[in-house]
Amino acid sequence: MKVNAKSRTSLLAVTGLGLAITGTTLVGTGIPSYPAQALVVYDPTNYSQNLLTAARTLQTVNNQIRSLQNEARSLLNEAQNLKTIGFPELQALTQTLQQIDGLMGQAQGVRFQVSTLNQQFRQLYPMGGGGLSLNAQVRAARSRLDNEMNAFEHTMTVQAQVVENVQSDTAALAALVDRSQGAEGALQAAQATNQLLALTAKQQFQIQQLLAAQYRADALARASRAQAASDAEAATTKFLGDGTGYTPN
Repeated sequence: MKVNAKSRTSLLAVTGLGLAITGTTLVGTGIPSYPAQALVVYDPTNYSQNLLTAARTLQTVNNQIRSLQNEARSLLNEAQNLKTIGFPELQALTQTLQQIDGLMGQAQGVRFQVSTLNQQFRQLYPMGGGGLSLNAQVRAARSRLDNEMNAFEHTMTVQAQVVENVQSDTAALAALVDRSQGAEGALQAAQATNQLLALTAKQQFQIQQLLAAQYRADALARASRAQAASDAEAATTKFLGDGTGYTPN
């Protein structure tokens, strides 16, 4: 069978294409295959969201730190407010008041005792004791004079003790003022104020006791004058008798 030139050319083309396909298959079979590597994809939206989340987390941590710092400052302030200060002057103030009380208890004659005051007063100032003899009246007047002098001496003793206490009170006042000005917290300031009030109260007690001693001396002096007037009146009445004068014959 004769093949023309055109048919021969087509046959060669088909045969070449088949060899090319066969060769490609053989080559593909002989070369090993490798896995494809993953590509990194940048997502700007996701990245911004991550940054925003990190910023919010950092802000939360900072707020917690500030809260802890504030709590620590609060605890420190409370610790300072609870600090106490000593009051060594308290014992000295108490001893001073005890000394004044001891002096007030040394009063003689009419003492500062309500239960026995009336009886003692009536004994010294009977008022209208015209029935007493002259010697008894003299002894009673002497007792009243001694009692009056003791009262004035007692008043001056109390006054002297109060004056001596003023020097110690001045030193105590300076120390208390220093503590008040150097108070670190509310409790120390309150305690310093209370200590100043205690010193003021102690001085008021001294003034009350001094006035009591002074008024006692004044009262005894006035009572003595009233008793002397009563005795003089009784003596005059006794001397005049029934009031009938002497009439010569």
